[in-house]
Amino acid sequence: MSLEIKTDCNNIDWNEVVNILKIVDMAYHNPETHQKAFEASHAVVFVYDNNKLVGFGRAISDGTYQGAIYDVAVLPETQGTGVGKLIINKIREALHDCNLILYATPGMEGFYQKLGFGLMTTGMAMFTTSKAMSKFTK
Repeated sequence: MSLEIKTDCNNIDWNEVVNILKIVDMAYHNPETHQKAFEASHAVVFVYDNNKLVGFGRAISDGTYQGAIYDVAVLPETQGTGVGKLIINKIREALHDCNLILYATPGMEGFYQKLGFGLMTTGMAMFTTSKAMSKFTK
């Protein structure tokens, strides 16, 4: 692997972001919506392998003590190679003094626990698209 890490939104193919989210069975929107969300985020990470986008993630934050990680996605053929850990670590570096919460795709909790995250007992959510997000609620 020959990885390149980008921490800005310049020259991102937003259609490819949507395609990767679809491939890994995560929630997705139109490319313009993802571009707006990533550009408004406190930290963004895009990982390329030989100029091919293989993973990404973002975090919103007050930059002082609270942050939330969203949209961490890694192509299935790249999972298990350290790309996901790299994305999380880059976000943690950008938010080094912040408490962090995140959404985990069902079944991925163990991956995040290995990186130091713990399960929350008090997390709650209200989704605008409740049917699409039903896999995240009880």
